[in-house]
Amino acid sequence: MYSIIDRPTSAGCRSRRYPTDTTDAEWVLLEPLLPRPACETAAGGRPEKHHRRAIVDALRYVTDNGIKWRALPSDFPPWKTVHGFFTRWSKAGVFEKIRDRLREKIRLRANRNPAPSAAVIDSQSVKAAETVGKPSRGYDGGKKIDGRKRHIATDTQGLLLVVLVTAANLQDRSAARLLLPALHALQRGVTWVWADGGYTSKDLVQWTKKTLGMTLDIVKKIVGQKTFVLLPRRWVVERTFSWITQARRNVRDYERLPEHSEAFINLSMITIMTRRLTRRKKRAKTT
Repeated sequence: MYSIIDRPTSAGCRSRRYPTDTTDAEWVLLEPLLPRPACETAAGGRPEKHHRRAIVDALRYVTDNGIKWRALPSDFPPWKTVHGFFTRWSKAGVFEKIRDRLREKIRLRANRNPAPSAAVIDSQSVKAAETVGKPSRGYDGGKKIDGRKRHIATDTQGLLLVVLVTAANLQDRSAARLLLPALHALQRGVTWVWADGGYTSKDLVQWTKKTLGMTLDIVKKIVGQKTFVLLPRRWVVERTFSWITQARRNVRDYERLPEHSEAFINLSMITIMTRRLTRRKKRAKTT
C-alpha cells in the first residue's frame, strides 16, 4: 500500500492530500462498483481523460466541504468534468447502486441477511439556498423552515435504504405514500416499518398493509415527555440524519434539482460505509 505522499500519479491519479480522498482499501471497494467507461462498451466512446479515482475524490471533497463547484481545488480534474460525471451518474442511479452493495457488505459482516426485513422512516426539514426554485421548495410551519424535506428509510442499523427529497410543506403522511412504495420496490423483504407520530393515520396504516403488505408501526412519545428521550427504533433513523449532516453540503439544500440533493445524501452515506468497511481493528494491548 502506498503512503499518503507517494501514491503514484500515473494514469492521472493524484497524490492524496485531503482527508476526504479515498484510501487504497476504499478504492478497491469502489472501483468495481462504478459503471464501465463508454470506450469499453459496445457503443464505444472516447477514452476518459481523467482517472476515475480523481473524479470520486473530487465528489467526496465537494460533499464533505460544501463548496461551490467552481471552487474545486486545481489539483482535481476541471469542475465541469467532475460535475458532468455527477449529473450522469445521478441520472443513471449509480450512487444508489453503490450504496446498496456497500450496505449488503456491512450487513453480511454483521452476520445479518443482506436484505433487511424491517425499516425505520422519518423526515428532516432543511433550509434551502436561493438556488432552489419555488416549484421544489416550501414552508414547513411546524419547524418554521423554508426549504426542502428529506424523507428516508433505513435498516435497523441506520444504513440508508431509500431517500426522497420534496418541498418542505409536504406532510409526512402524504410523503409516506411515495416513500413506502419506493422502499417496497427496492426491498421486497421489508414487512415491518417503524415511524414516529407524524405518520399517525389510520388510513395510512391500512393502505400500507393492504397495498404493500407492510405493517406500519407508529412509535409515539412517552406520555408526559417534555425533554429529549431515546425512543425505541426511532433513534436509529435520527442518528442517520446526524451522520448525513456531518457533510457540509447536506447542512443546507443548494441543489436546483431534488435528485441532486438525493445524490449528495447518498454520497455522504457511501463515504461512511466505505470507511466502516475498511477501518482497521485496533489490536488489543498485551501485558
